[in-house]
Amino acid sequence: MTPDNRSMRERMLAGDLYLADDPKLDEWSAVAGELQDAYNATGARQGAERFRLLGRLLGAVGEGTVIRPPFHVDYGRFITVGARTFANFGLVALDVAPIAIGDDVQIGPNVQLLTPTHPVEPEPRRAKWEAAKPIVIGNNVWLGGGVIVLPGVTIGENTVVGAGAVVTRDLPANVVAVGNPARVVRELGYSPPWTRTQPSGSGVISTSYSGDRE
Repeated sequence: MTPDNRSMRERMLAGDLYLADDPKLDEWSAVAGELQDAYNATGARQGAERFRLLGRLLGAVGEGTVIRPPFHVDYGRFITVGARTFANFGLVALDVAPIAIGDDVQIGPNVQLLTPTHPVEPEPRRAKWEAAKPIVIGNNVWLGGGVIVLPGVTIGENTVVGAGAVVTRDLPANVVAVGNPARVVRELGYSPPWTRTQPSGSGVISTSYSGDRE
């Protein structure tokens, strides 16, 4: 690699190849590890404590957001999560580069958001050089269970990614994508959401859905 005067931490934050041997990176990782261990040890009735710990672990977290433990990060400080977002059990968010998750996002169990990359060439990989690319998850996105989002990917607002998909490149807003690699199979238009109707004389309220549902 081309030598320069930057620290490895500075190289990492710039998105360039770096070696993970910077003392500051070690300290950030240790702090995050302690906070995520405390978070993952909380009980189901400790919602307020969980939110407090998320506020210390993450770069930012919006009101009403819930992340069910276990939850695993590299540094935590490079993750921002908007309001009213829900992540089910087992979220892995490796934030060597920034991860931005919007408002009202739904994340299924065992989703992986992976920013780190490694050289394809064998020698620099053997020498432990690595890098990272940021991930952006737009507002109101739904990631099904087991989705993997790879480095550098942006997913546009309202998009649905089917369970088990591997997202290798950007997805536009307002689509459904499935598969490995994830491909767009449908565009989403708007129609009125859940509606409630009461049949005449029945005394029973029935619920119907008039919007898109996957």
